[in-house]
Amino acid sequence: MTKEEDYKEVCSFCGKSYDSVERLIQGGHDTFICAECVELCYSIIKQNRLGPHEPRQALRVPQPAEIKRNLDEYVIGQEQAKKTVAVAVHNHYKRLQQDVTSDVELDKSNVLLVGPSGCGKTLIARVLANTLDVPFAIADATTLTEAGYVGEDVENVLLKLIQAADFDIERAEQGIIYVDEIDKIGKTYQNVSITRDVGGEGVQQGLLKMLDGTVANVPPHGGRKHPEEKYIQIDTTRILFICGGTFSGIDEIVARRTNEQSIGFGRSGGEHGEADLARLLKEITDDDLIKYGLIPEMVGRLPVIAALMPLGEEELVDILVKPRNALARQYQKYFEMEGATLEFTRKGLKEIARTALEKGTGARALRSVMEKIMLDPLFNLPSWPKGYTYVIRPGVVRGERPLLEERRRKGA
Repeated sequence: MTKEEDYKEVCSFCGKSYDSVERLIQGGHDTFICAECVELCYSIIKQNRLGPHEPRQALRVPQPAEIKRNLDEYVIGQEQAKKTVAVAVHNHYKRLQQDVTSDVELDKSNVLLVGPSGCGKTLIARVLANTLDVPFAIADATTLTEAGYVGEDVENVLLKLIQAADFDIERAEQGIIYVDEIDKIGKTYQNVSITRDVGGEGVQQGLLKMLDGTVANVPPHGGRKHPEEKYIQIDTTRILFICGGTFSGIDEIVARRTNEQSIGFGRSGGEHGEADLARLLKEITDDDLIKYGLIPEMVGRLPVIAALMPLGEEELVDILVKPRNALARQYQKYFEMEGATLEFTRKGLKEIARTALEKGTGARALRSVMEKIMLDPLFNLPSWPKGYTYVIRPGVVRGERPLLEERRRKGA
């Protein structure tokens, strides 16, 4: 046997051959290390950095009032929903700190956010993750299908959280996952076809164990599962799931149950109509969700229901100026960086809010309206002399040509 035939590429640590590992990295002439051993070495080094007497820092659980104060800095209105979510999140993370020897077992407090588009569902989940300093991931339920069919497996939702935690499984198991468009996977009762409902009830069945708590096998690179692939195992018992959806038309289901006149999310009307809609959303029950298309087992794993109200003109004006990341403040910062000033009149802000309200997508429409208004000013801003002030009045929002005094020098 020649020297070349006797030579074989194997991992110098675990002894696995080239064809049985994902990747083999060569160090010297006859030294190799496989990708699995690299990951193992990295986890050992990372653990050693904490030191033998320096355990991982315990997660600090803010009081419900503190959680709500943080939400108030970013989310305008929705007082009842913010209180409901604050209590649920506080209870969930207190549950994680519960003594394992306790004779009382605390259940998970997964949350369901119900409300029209652009009312702050995703923002609430994101702010909660920042407040608690835990990994956060957003998943779209509409991309998921039942295992074995074209589309993403349910376990891919967990991969996004693991990636957000930099593959630190222990940290990922303390994270928050926001599953958006959960209403789009409702069971299709009207479907008379004999084919399986792989994008509706099938996905709900796949999410059940994950929401309740199970050890899931996650493909490290996403995509479809393969029998020969090594999976990442993660326990979902400690993960907080927040699901959100518009549930358009559920107010009609509530109205029929309570014998009230039905109103839709998109209806424009006076104060009385908005009050009726708010009352209907607050009265949503488990039975209403089941009639809408969620299976009973799914509803049972989302015990906390928070209804978010449609945003009116005044709320949209507040969103423009009050939050820490308010749009008006952001554009004023751009002007400040160029040595200029941007001003908004009260009537100008109201005109922006009215224009966004007509689009019917809530606060999400504010950015598109602002982008259109500010396109020309931002294009010309670098060429303007220092000290200019640009004033946003109703005429500017409507697309009329700005008057001369709307671009003036300070003190002029």
